[in-house]
Amino acid sequence: MSRLLERFLRYVQVDTASDANSPTQPSTAKQLDLGKMLVTDLQQIGLGDAYLDEHGYVYATLPGNVDYKVPTLGFIAHVDVVADVPTAQVKPRIVEKYDGGIVSLNDGLGITLSPLEYPELVHLKGHDLVVTDGTTLLGADNKAGIAEIITAVEYLLAHPETPRGTVRLAFTPDEEIARGTAKFDVQAFGADYAYTLDGGALGGIEYETFNAASAKITVKGRNIHPGASKNKMRNAILMGQEFNSMLPCAERPAHTEGYEGFYHLTEMNGVPEQATLKYIIRDHDQEKFVSRKARLQAVAAYLNGVYGAGSFMVEVADSYYNMAEKILPVMHIVDAAKLAMREIGVEPITTPVRGGTDGARLSYMGLPCPNLFTGGHNYHSTHEYASVQTMEKAVELVVKIIENNALKAKPRQDC
Repeated sequence: MSRLLERFLRYVQVDTASDANSPTQPSTAKQLDLGKMLVTDLQQIGLGDAYLDEHGYVYATLPGNVDYKVPTLGFIAHVDVVADVPTAQVKPRIVEKYDGGIVSLNDGLGITLSPLEYPELVHLKGHDLVVTDGTTLLGADNKAGIAEIITAVEYLLAHPETPRGTVRLAFTPDEEIARGTAKFDVQAFGADYAYTLDGGALGGIEYETFNAASAKITVKGRNIHPGASKNKMRNAILMGQEFNSMLPCAERPAHTEGYEGFYHLTEMNGVPEQATLKYIIRDHDQEKFVSRKARLQAVAAYLNGVYGAGSFMVEVADSYYNMAEKILPVMHIVDAAKLAMREIGVEPITTPVRGGTDGARLSYMGLPCPNLFTGGHNYHSTHEYASVQTMEKAVELVVKIIENNALKAKPRQDC
């Protein structure tokens, strides 16, 4: 078993789900368990300065081995996983040389992984796939990225003939709950620019993300005994349903793709007296993003006119913005990644991220940070899986980017 695969299988078995309802950083103590493991692994391969800080960030430095000035690169991945599906007791297994057909994940429960449902599997025939038993998350998002970065660094340490400048590494907590950069020290990190390894299919390179916000709608009703409630009761649950019905049905995640934005109802609970709805709002276009937030306010204003002032209260908080605005002025870092991909036999595929990464916020914090593929698929799902061969290509890509960065900076020797 390769060192890459061994690391990945070990990391995914550590439960690192983050918790959006926790006020701490990291939001869950169990993220520190993987953080400590990563520090040990980094120190064992030779990065003596690796450490875990009090907020759950792991930092380390790969020293350069050339005698001229080279821009400092950074590589970043996140340790946490989503808590939307079970994350404990992950049982990864390897499907060797996938034959292109239906994979049984769990015979007893009848859970399968089928190319009829997930057509991208067709392109992975012959690959070795890492899957689960169909009852938990795998955790390739983003433990594949972590394993790839560490394995690339291990390779470079074992091959000093490959030129490199200084490389900084960071593994962040709480990315899945949009807090991955809340305590990130960009100045101390010291990179000129960086890449997150938090993408998916082979060849993916991304520098456009959604503009993102979260919204909380508080609905105040009036509870009256149902036997005597005529013309008196205002059921906050039904009022909340009415609010949701006034948002465009076609502008939900299940009906959108590409650059199309959406409203996504992520949580609804309550009783007739009071109910709460929580949304995430997404759009690549800044004007449309502003319009979406305004629409929530307009719907609330209309319904307050129906049910009375104060019946609907809207709280909106921006989460991150489209990183393209910060990447476009430094597109050479995207071009450098594309060149490196082609040199290792991978055709770059540029698509807008229908989500966000730590790179989105970091780019606005002064650290331009495009996103690269890792080989994972079906993220945030019990049908999540990863291609070992694509993961290996991600390791090659990191090495090639670092090597090219050093070679490009090498002073010319004029005759």
